[in-house]
Amino acid sequence: MKKILVLGGGTAGVETAIFLRKEGFDVELVSDRDFFYIYPISIWIPTGEIDLDNASIPLRDLAKVHGFSVTFDKVESISASEMKVFLKNSGERNDFDYLVIALGQSKIKHEGLEHTLSICGSPEEALKIREKVNELVKRGGGKIAFGFGGNPKAKEAVRGGPVFEILFNIHNYLEKIGVRKNFELIFFSPMEKPGARLGNKALKMLDAMFKKMNIKKFAGKKIKRFTERSVVFEDGSSVDADLILFTPGGTGHPVVKRSDLPQTESGFLKIEDSCQVSGFENIYAAGDVVSIDGPDWKAKQGHLAEIMGRNIAHNIAIKEGLKNGDIKGYREHINILCLMDMGKGGGLAYRSEKKAFLIPLPVVGHYIKKGWGIYYRLSKLGKIPRIPGM
Repeated sequence: MKKILVLGGGTAGVETAIFLRKEGFDVELVSDRDFFYIYPISIWIPTGEIDLDNASIPLRDLAKVHGFSVTFDKVESISASEMKVFLKNSGERNDFDYLVIALGQSKIKHEGLEHTLSICGSPEEALKIREKVNELVKRGGGKIAFGFGGNPKAKEAVRGGPVFEILFNIHNYLEKIGVRKNFELIFFSPMEKPGARLGNKALKMLDAMFKKMNIKKFAGKKIKRFTERSVVFEDGSSVDADLILFTPGGTGHPVVKRSDLPQTESGFLKIEDSCQVSGFENIYAAGDVVSIDGPDWKAKQGHLAEIMGRNIAHNIAIKEGLKNGDIKGYREHINILCLMDMGKGGGLAYRSEKKAFLIPLPVVGHYIKKGWGIYYRLSKLGKIPRIPGM
């Protein structure tokens, strides 16, 4: 039985490990934390609707259900030419036939970034956001600034949706407890049209939401730096805030940048449509760690990372003669599918090469996403059937 080492315990890594086991391989997953974090529903941690445990699944539980082994360790370096991995505690590893890299991405380091918190950061940051918001509530009010940046050299490495979601959910939380009038909420982004990749209808809806919720907007201003209580733009203007929630654009993972793996200028892995790393027969990669090909509006999303993981398992099985069929690629699956939660409702946004649409889901949208979170957790644990495409 061929041994496959999967690096990364996030969306891409876990899905890859699950489906590699379905194909009959001996699979070991390496993760630097002992739980799988469900980022799409972490937006409710700051508002107190869920706890960290509700957005987490112990990796040992997933390993037991699906039959892969798990090692808790940190990846220090990769030597692709030697097919070796170096782990912080376990040392050198070369006891595998295939390597799958799903380490995720790093964040662009803006000056003063330490003065900000991100809903797309570590799970601990989500808890810190809740703590800071509650401190301002107890104080009687304040200013909260929400923003996201991008990477001009890798435009798909952006996380705008979760920032909009945390903004709208905090607005509704403050309104629910009767203190919204004591707060000034501000949105900022260096993009001229933040959210444009979702399509024109989504842009109009976002603008309407900002007006309805009395949220100030600063778009098209490049960020120079952050201070403890302000966002400073390159034109010399600034926004004062008691709390700054900012999600930077993505850049390549440090381990990839230090490796001999083929990578883009920003440090993302170069892969073929099959998710095989270019130039390396037995190395594959999936998720945020890779550079994806596609239209200008392309974005890295969880459902694409899962498709990559499933394709990797399928393609290696074909290569090893365990099944017949065609090699599967990820490019045909590039689209944007986003159920954006807005606290009191939501909107379903979709974009592909052929069409783009937005379906408003007043009231019910919020509960559909809540239901999806429960379904996702239970289906990952094998307690309920998995619905194809979800």
